[in-house]
Amino acid sequence: DSQSSMYFADWIADQLPEFIGNVQEDLIVTTTIDPEMQEQADKAIAEVMDKEADAVKASQAALVSMTPDGAVCAMVGGRSYGKSQFNRAVQSQRQPGSSFKLFVYLAGLEAGFTPATLVEDAPITVPIVGGVWQPKNYTGEYLGQITLKEAVTHSINTVSVRVALEAGLDNVINVAHRLGIHSDIEEVPSIALGSTEVSLLELTTAYDHLAAEGAIVSPYG
Repeated sequence: DSQSSMYFADWIADQLPEFIGNVQEDLIVTTTIDPEMQEQADKAIAEVMDKEADAVKASQAALVSMTPDGAVCAMVGGRSYGKSQFNRAVQSQRQPGSSFKLFVYLAGLEAGFTPATLVEDAPITVPIVGGVWQPKNYTGEYLGQITLKEAVTHSINTVSVRVALEAGLDNVINVAHRLGIHSDIEEVPSIALGSTEVSLLELTTAYDHLAAEGAIVSPYG
C-alpha cells in the first residue's frame, strides 16, 4: 500500500539514536530510499501475492532491494503497513531453503572444488543424532556424475549436501557469517539445504557481496 515506505522509515528511526544520541530538536535525515523503486517494490509484492499466495498458503511477503555497496533502495515489510507494522524484511526469520546453497558452494570453492569438479548426484544417507537423514532432490531424479557447475545450475540437493560435508559444516557457517549472516546457525547437515533461519535483510546483504565482486558489504539506509 502507499504506506509501505514506513517500514523503511521505522528501520531508520530505530538506528538514529546510535548515530546521533539523544537529540531534542527537529532533524532532517537524508536516506537512500528511491521512491520509484519503492513503488515498483510495492507492485512486485502485490503481483506475486495475487498470483501465488493461495497456492503456497502465504499471507505475507517482504522485499529488500539494495545497490552493490549496500544502500537500501526499497524495503517492503509486509502487504499492508496499516494492518501490520511488523517488518518482515528485517525482524522476521525464515528458512532460506536453496538460497543458502550460496554459502555451501563458496565453502566448496575455498576447499578446492572448481566449477569443473565432478560430483555425484545420487541418493545419500547422512548419520545424524538419533538416526539418519536421507535428503532427496526436488524432482526425485538423479543425474549421476555431473560437474559442480551443473549442480549449481540445477540446484541439486544431494550435491549440496556432499559439498557441505566435504568442505566442512563449520566452514559453511564461517562463510555465511563472513558474508553478513548474523543469526545463529546450528552445525547440522541440513543447513546445506537451508534449514537454518535468517532475515531477508541478512540474506540480501550476503548476495550483495557477489554484486560487489567480493567487496565487504554492510546494509545502510
